[in-house]
Amino acid sequence: MTNLIYDRNLAVQYAKKWAFRRNPAFYDFSNIGGDCTNFASQCIFAGTGIMNYTPVTGWYYISANDRTASWTGVEYLYNFLTGNEGEGPYAKEVPLSELEIGDVVQLGRETGDFYHTPVVVGFSRGQILVAAHSYNAYNKPLFSYNFDRVRGLHILGVRKN
Repeated sequence: MTNLIYDRNLAVQYAKKWAFRRNPAFYDFSNIGGDCTNFASQCIFAGTGIMNYTPVTGWYYISANDRTASWTGVEYLYNFLTGNEGEGPYAKEVPLSELEIGDVVQLGRETGDFYHTPVVVGFSRGQILVAAHSYNAYNKPLFSYNFDRVRGLHILGVRKN
């Protein structure tokens, strides 16, 4: 298996292009649970170009009805990125101070569940700026969101068979 570099700039360029509209190649899940993790996955894919087609536990999108839960589900994306030892992107949970552009943040409730996945697109005056779907945003300060818990996912790279 070959280790490749995650192209953070391509991920951010994709986020900028599609933050306020929808790429017709992907279904818009806004009205059925939210589109944030779908958008985050699209951004990550733009920076990797590699999906993991392992049934159930992989990370891929072919159509709205042929995809893994990790493509659109907050917790499932976390589990895939932090546990992936196969093809595709892989990440580790890090403090917010270690995030770079192209990484993702997940916002959670006090009860423990995480519900939103914005993409890091920049930094300004010590603030993390993000892009997101469902409630479209680009260059939005992370701390303008209301949340109880937060975790950062730093994408370490991508593997290809």
